[in-house]
Amino acid sequence: MKLDELKPLEALLTADFRQIEPRLQALDKHLTLRTYLDGGYILGDLDTKIWLALRGNRAAVSFIKRGSLVNLARWFQFIEENHPEIQADIKAKDAAAKAKVAAASKAGASYALALQNADKGVVTRFLPEPSGYLHIGHAKAALLSDYFAHQAYNGILILRLDDTNPSKEKEEYQDAIVEDLALMGIKPDKRSFTSDYFDYLYDICLRLIKEGHAYADDTDQETMRDQRWKGIASGRRDRTVEENLRIFDEMKNGSEEGLKNCIRAKMSVDNPNKALRDPVIYRCNVDTPHHRTGTKWKIYPTYDLAAPVIDSYEGVTHALRSTEYTDRNPSYQWFLDTLKLRQVFMWDFARMNFIKTFLSKRKLAKLVDTGKVWGWDDPRMPTIRGVRRRGMTIPALRDFILKQGPSRNVVTMDWTNFWASNKKEIDPIAPRHTAISQKDMVKVTVTGADAPAEPYLADKPKHPKNKEIGTKKVAFASELYLDQADAKSFKDGEEITLMAWGNAFVREIAAGDPISSMTVELNLKGDVKATEKKVTWLASKGQTLVPAELWDFDYLITKDVLGEDDNMEDFLNPVTSTMEDAWCDEASSGLKKDDIIQLERRGYYRVDKGLGDWKDGEEGEKGKRLILFCIPTGKTGPK
Repeated sequence: MKLDELKPLEALLTADFRQIEPRLQALDKHLTLRTYLDGGYILGDLDTKIWLALRGNRAAVSFIKRGSLVNLARWFQFIEENHPEIQADIKAKDAAAKAKVAAASKAGASYALALQNADKGVVTRFLPEPSGYLHIGHAKAALLSDYFAHQAYNGILILRLDDTNPSKEKEEYQDAIVEDLALMGIKPDKRSFTSDYFDYLYDICLRLIKEGHAYADDTDQETMRDQRWKGIASGRRDRTVEENLRIFDEMKNGSEEGLKNCIRAKMSVDNPNKALRDPVIYRCNVDTPHHRTGTKWKIYPTYDLAAPVIDSYEGVTHALRSTEYTDRNPSYQWFLDTLKLRQVFMWDFARMNFIKTFLSKRKLAKLVDTGKVWGWDDPRMPTIRGVRRRGMTIPALRDFILKQGPSRNVVTMDWTNFWASNKKEIDPIAPRHTAISQKDMVKVTVTGADAPAEPYLADKPKHPKNKEIGTKKVAFASELYLDQADAKSFKDGEEITLMAWGNAFVREIAAGDPISSMTVELNLKGDVKATEKKVTWLASKGQTLVPAELWDFDYLITKDVLGEDDNMEDFLNPVTSTMEDAWCDEASSGLKKDDIIQLERRGYYRVDKGLGDWKDGEEGEKGKRLILFCIPTGKTGPK
């Protein structure tokens, strides 16, 4: 290698191993008969810069120390042993990195990424396509990009909406993405759209064609797919530059000939990595106006072209992407190298996978479009809005995802840990209320010296362990309602505990199934710790009971993990929701949408509709009522 070729290496040796391996091999060859890179006998500026660049790249250091590149390993070790004076900065950076890792460890995951060239500034980006609502997989990408931009480093986060496919994209989705990020506490420093750069991307494609790096191809889709799979060159691959430019102009105009063609990057015909087999980088779309640019364009770039080009143009320093893009990393690098664009570092992290869940926006959209769910915010959906509507809090969502960290290990998780993290957030602050099923509830007559002659109200804490939550009015009366299941478990003469009141003896149980009525004798001096059964109840007098619908939900599919060849419809769960009509205590009448409560002995619930949340005429025949969604606790996951 010549000195002019060695000088740019410092900046290029901080990428991942796949990208720098050819450069390591070139360095090894260069060092065959040299002690120092410039051929001299003393440490030069070039040696210092390149050694520090390599030393800062963990993957490179690991590979070099294996010794397969003999000359490079010899040189690297020689510099390390003989020139400690250049390592002070490295040691300082290592110490700073360890301190940041220690601070991040409270999140429960390793954040020891040591982002390359982070001292020169960090700019990350979140790049969603506005073709649906954000799901929890997107949340991980967004939160990690936000973490490294705003917490690990004093950097910048760009939100770029990747709007290159007008057939799938809507302004509704675009607005929802922005709103959901704000709800998660993510504040991008800049917002842009891929469509902002359509003119620039068009010029880039022209340049690729003119330089012989791209060609127009009218091969039909099925044949093209088969040729790429088998490593067969397209018959159009050797078209002249002039012909390719002419056809690209036809595509731009949306002519009959243009519509038959696409533009493909001339990367490789038979690379083992099929993502490099001449991917499509521009295609026509004349059927649907773009939601931002209207009918101005009839051709649109693909993600493969737009992502690296705009990342480089916008100043992104580190592109964090899920491991599903790993095979496309060399393609990303090919565009940067071929077009001689500013380098962008890539980091892959594992996407979140959950059992009995799919995160394909296409499949989720199909559920919405076919009415299998109520919408993108259905509590059975793995969207941000879905899990929030189910009762997931934003602090718990952030905490859970950040605990997963930027690991590349792909795992399929159970939902129990997800919801268990939420329980830790809501249990200390969720007010307690009582609900009795309307179906076959049992009327109970209260007798004994302590039985109230008239109904009365008493102040009771909303939360037994948190006085700051306040108090509520609880009605006491000589006539109560109990759940049928509780009544069926009683024996005549048995001592039970009426929660938040005291003990009572079961004296009479009406014959029949279901049980219609029973009598209890209060024994307020009894030891509540000695009873086996502690039951919830509601006074039938002295308060106005509040009607409520108690909803619970199940998984949308029956199989833990859907395979690529599995037909989604074959595994749809036939029953994914259940509803029970209930009566709630009068204190619940003030609940409003998004409140989270605990119904004693039933679990945690999110209020989807309070009595005051109904629009005129919306309540139907059942009238205004509470709509409560059961929140999984993590013990058993969904029902």
